This record gives sequence, structure tokens and C-alpha cells, in this order.
Amino acid sequence: MRAAYITELGPAEAIRLGELPPPLPGPHDVLVDVEFSAVNSVDTFVRSGAYGTPMRFPFVVGRDLAGTVAAVGSAVSAFRPGDRVWCNSLGHAGRQGAAAEQAVVPADRLYHVPDGVDLLDTVALAHSAATAHLALFPHGRLRAGETVAVLGAAGNVGSALVVLAAQAGARVVAVASARDAAYVRSLGADHVVDYRSPDAVEEIRAAAPDGVDLHIDTSGRNDLEVALNLLADRGRMVVMSGLHTRPVLPAGALYARDRSIRGFAISNADTTQLAEAARRLNTLLAEGRIRPRAVEVLPLSAAAEAHRRVEQREARGKLVLRVED
Repeated sequence: MRAAYITELGPAEAIRLGELPPPLPGPHDVLVDVEFSAVNSVDTFVRSGAYGTPMRFPFVVGRDLAGTVAAVGSAVSAFRPGDRVWCNSLGHAGRQGAAAEQAVVPADRLYHVPDGVDLLDTVALAHSAATAHLALFPHGRLRAGETVAVLGAAGNVGSALVVLAAQAGARVVAVASARDAAYVRSLGADHVVDYRSPDAVEEIRAAAPDGVDLHIDTSGRNDLEVALNLLADRGRMVVMSGLHTRPVLPAGALYARDRSIRGFAISNADTTQLAEAARRLNTLLAEGRIRPRAVEVLPLSAAAEAHRRVEQREARGKLVLRVED
């Protein structure tokens, strides 16, 4: 089978396109004919070694896929050949990746694509929407009526955060570029602040005079001094990006007001959490309440280019590899 893979950790140029033996499913696995595989920042971290995880070489890159069930293991009853499916947790913890003509997926990490929903839309949202759900609810403990500040609100994860928070009944203060203000408002944001404004912090504070209950910065800047002073009493901050940042922690602003900071990476989510996020995404997709803003489809042969563009922040929207010819 054709696959995008590496034989050692390294830069984007280390990705090869070639033939590998087709994978064999075990009794609790599903063999999937892959149609699309999305490219995420975490894929580049794994490929480069910045995010360490067990792997065996040759290692197929990629987390997310959408495709069709080809075969099921003897112990699998929830899927059958021909089912349209998606997954967002391959390429990690010893599991081979998704950027190949076929992939083996543990049955408890595979989800049905709702009737009438496009495979491309599903795979484009699989990582960002699941990340947003887990950041907001299990980790951020967001409740209806609370205020959440989303920095980087027009990005892939940021826009999903805005949609999910607004639909949960929260007030959303979105921080984004002025050119994205109308788009972010259309997602459900109550207030939009231009991140380039010299008064951005004061504008956030004016929009949430009692403080924000939850602060999530998808841009990876992680300015803890600013963020903690924007929080309400007992407010929470979820740190979910900025792998190499080393921010200053103002301890007084943290403990004197019962505020908290929690780190979160979707790679650490268990199958129960992932399934919960998948149910939420499937519901939103089926009801037409969430769509990717922009998707660029590239051939599997462009996997190295896609990784480079994601690392260099040259991608506008979601990059997806089309695996089938």
C-alpha cells in the first residue's frame, strides 16, 4: 500500500512516499480504507521528536482519517464493511499513523460518520473540535452562563472553541484579527477584540468586568501575567499550546484568588473522553451547526510540503491529504 512515512525522526523532508506492507487487524481492530488524512501541528511534533512517543519504523505519519471500513476483527460488532468512519487518535503511543491507503484502528477509537455528512468536513474538524470539547468541558469545567475568553478565535481550534462554548450557553469573548471579526461573530462570539489593538487587554476586561471564568489561548503565547489578571475569582486557565514557551508565573495572582491553571493535550485523552468528544462532534455535524471554514486538499505525495507549511504557519485553514487516487 502507498503511505507517507518516516524511517527516523527529523524535519518535514524526512517524510517519504512509498510502498509498505498492508497492516493486519487484530481481533479488536478495524481495517479502514483511508480516503482523507488531516495534517495537524501535533503530527509535526511527533515526526520531529519534539513530542516524544513510542513508535516503530517505518512509521506512518498522521493522526486523523476518514474512510470506509474494509474488514473487522473477530471481536468487533459495532462496525461492518462499507461503514463510513473517522478516527483522530492514530500515530501516537505505538499506533501507526493515518496517512496511508489503509490503516488499522482499534475499534474503541473509531466512530461512524453521520448519514449525509461529508467525509472531508469530518476529517477537517476531527482534531480541532474534539480538542475544543475536551478543553472546554472536562478540563475547563465550563458551565452555562460563564464567560470564556478565546485567544486565536479564528483558527481551527479557536473557531471550534467559540462554536461549542456559545452553544453551551457561555458568553464568549473572542480575540482575533480585525479581518476575522465578522466570521467569529457568526460562530456565536458575544464580543470580538482585535489582538493587534494596543488596548486589547482593557477591551477584554471591559467585555467581562467581573473577570473571565475560563481563559484559553490557542495562539501559544501563554502570557500568564496578563491571563491570570483577567480571570474571575476561581477562574481557570487551560494551557494547550506553546510547546516551548517559558512564561513567568505570578504566584500571587494565582493563589490569592483561588485561580487555577491546567495543562491539556488531546494525546493524553482516554478512549472514554475521546468518544464523548466524538459524540458531540457527530451531533453538531449531523445538525449542520459546525463546518470547517477553509480546507485545502493536497495529494498524499504532498505530505512533506503539508508538514512544512503547518510548521511555518503558512496554512490558511485546514490541510488535508487525499489518500485515494
